[in-house]
This record gives sequence, C-alpha cells and structure tokens, in this order.
Amino acid sequence: MSTHNTQQSNKEAKPIAPKVKELVTNSKSVILGTIDAEGNPNSSYAPFVNIDNKFYILVSFMARHTKNLRDQKKASMMFIADESNSKQIYARERLTFDVTTTQIERDSDQWNTVVEKLKETHGKVVEVIVPMEDFILIALNPVKGSYVNGFGSAYFVNENLDVLEHRNDINHGQKQD
Repeated sequence: MSTHNTQQSNKEAKPIAPKVKELVTNSKSVILGTIDAEGNPNSSYAPFVNIDNKFYILVSFMARHTKNLRDQKKASMMFIADESNSKQIYARERLTFDVTTTQIERDSDQWNTVVEKLKETHGKVVEVIVPMEDFILIALNPVKGSYVNGFGSAYFVNENLDVLEHRNDINHGQKQD
C-alpha cells in the first residue's frame, strides 16, 4: 500500500464517540503494569472498585505486583474490552492510565469505606481475605490516560475520566525499509 493510500485511509477513519466511563463501569478487574526496584517489568490484574475516580485494589504480598505498587509508587493500569465482543482484534476498546499509588492504612476510615464497597462489588471472598495480614489496600490515582475505541479513534483522557481531545496528530505511515 502506498503512503498516499495509507494517508487517505487515515483521513476516512471517523472517531467513534468515547464511552470511557461505560468501559470502566462494565469492568470488574484492571490490568496492571508495574516495575520492581531493578526495573524489571511485571504484568498482572486485580479486582477493583472506583470511588470518586480513584481505583482501589486489595492485593496480597504473595503477588509480585503488590510490592512493586507499594514501593515504586507508580504503575500503569488498563481496562480492555473482551476479545469475544470486539469487532477487530487490532482495535479493541481500551483505556490506559499512568497512575501513582498510595497504600491505605489498615482499619482507617478510608480503609473501612473501600472494603465495604469491595464487599458490595465482589462478594463474600472479600470478607475472607480482608483479615489476612498479607493483603494491603492500594489506591491507584490516575494521572493521564489514553482511550482507544477503533482505528483513527484515540483520545487523551484526564484523571477524572473526561475526554480532553482526539489524538489526531499522529498518522500511520508506510513501513520504512
């Protein structure tokens, strides 16, 4: 395909109306990207609750990502549409965020509020794991994000899950040899 044809295809791609909050609301877990003290990457996931656009996860130190989240104070999180519901595997709907992390003090008012919301959202399993000392509560605080819901349909998103602008400044070009 020539560069001209590729650029023409990009111009024809119409942005799809963003449904950022709907994607988050329909998700029960978040995919996490973390790094350890030596810079080694780790990916994982955790069930979450969203309270006032902060995302809370209850995670165990038996998982590598827990220490990374607590110690490094930054990570990436992603919500992504189920493959089986996606029309095009290369253009799955997704929301990614750079986040800062904060450990919530056990038995604080904030801890108790979030744990109650976790119980409402995820059921009795939360009652089982909350007393376990290896579980800690982490807040994922969004900094900046990106939402994609199709070819030519990518947006910048702020910490409040509001769409800022369409990312139309980058065109796909032909691969250079």
